[in-house]
Amino acid sequence: MVKFTIYAGGYTSFIVSYLFDTQTASLTYLDTIPTSANPSWLAPHPTDPKLIYAVNEVGPLGLLQSYATSPGGGLTLLDEVSSGGNGPAFCAPLSTGQVAIMNYGSGNGEIIPTVAGGTKFDNSTSVLLTFPPPPGGVSNPHMALEHGNEVFVPDLGGDKVWRIGRTGAPGDFSIHGLIEQPKGSGPRHMAILGDSMYVLHETANLLTKQRIPSYPNGTSPFLASALTVPLDAPANATFAAAELLLSPSCAAYPQQCLYASNRNIGGTPDPRGDSIAIFEPQGLNVVRQVFTGLVNIRGMEFGIGPVGEEYLVALGAVSGGMVVYKRTDGGADLVEVARNASAVARTTLVMRELK
Repeated sequence: MVKFTIYAGGYTSFIVSYLFDTQTASLTYLDTIPTSANPSWLAPHPTDPKLIYAVNEVGPLGLLQSYATSPGGGLTLLDEVSSGGNGPAFCAPLSTGQVAIMNYGSGNGEIIPTVAGGTKFDNSTSVLLTFPPPPGGVSNPHMALEHGNEVFVPDLGGDKVWRIGRTGAPGDFSIHGLIEQPKGSGPRHMAILGDSMYVLHETANLLTKQRIPSYPNGTSPFLASALTVPLDAPANATFAAAELLLSPSCAAYPQQCLYASNRNIGGTPDPRGDSIAIFEPQGLNVVRQVFTGLVNIRGMEFGIGPVGEEYLVALGAVSGGMVVYKRTDGGADLVEVARNASAVARTTLVMRELK
């Protein structure tokens, strides 16, 4: 028997916690924790299971916060620091001990050092990274993904993936180059497997695969591409691809898969709810469309650890609650094991084993 605490944030001034019990297949409410406004993205510390980070997606200056978790589903605010810009929509802790935070609303971001085991921030040496906007447009950095000595940043408004590299001392980063993406495609999130990068394009509802070009600038042809939306979706439905996950590689699931969430944001809603598209990485063939019953599915995440990696949790940003799936068929399918339809609308989550 294993139990997990799930912390879920969104566009309110609180984070909600839930308990998922693998033995009883139950998903129950634990607590509502008041926070600053719009904790729309949560991220776990890479090594400390009791520490999570949250953005406050507000303007003109957003915030990055650190929280300590408690066994009962509570949270204690440890520290906070300015994000350096407007509307941060993503944060990611790095192996160097810094936390990258990207400001969607102002086209910039920071990589902020931490101290005291990651619980406190020290931005005395952080540098504000400003992404040049496209002619007549705006830059909207939407993610940060560490790979080797680089950090990749998909720019939804600029149709680029920026390459951030270290310039010397740990924590000292600068924009070194870029990888052009199709104009108007809206690169939102990405994943890397081997020497291939996979980019989820929000406005084109497209998943692409290309080899990582030579550093720092360059491009490479697409090795594969595929639409994310179901072929049998309502004819006048409007979608915006949201999250992309690459499943962890483990003994129980040696073949990794890509999971993309499809938000039905307009037109005729699908009575089956929004879907999660599952792709095999080699040729980006769709192996399954899993309909969730959720409305405007945006946030989804795997659990952490040998048992947690068996599960994927998804949220409705408008309605439908929260659902827990178990990966089956080697990860090529999802089977629902628990649902809480009354869970409040949320956009992001962190799932931690309760110990």
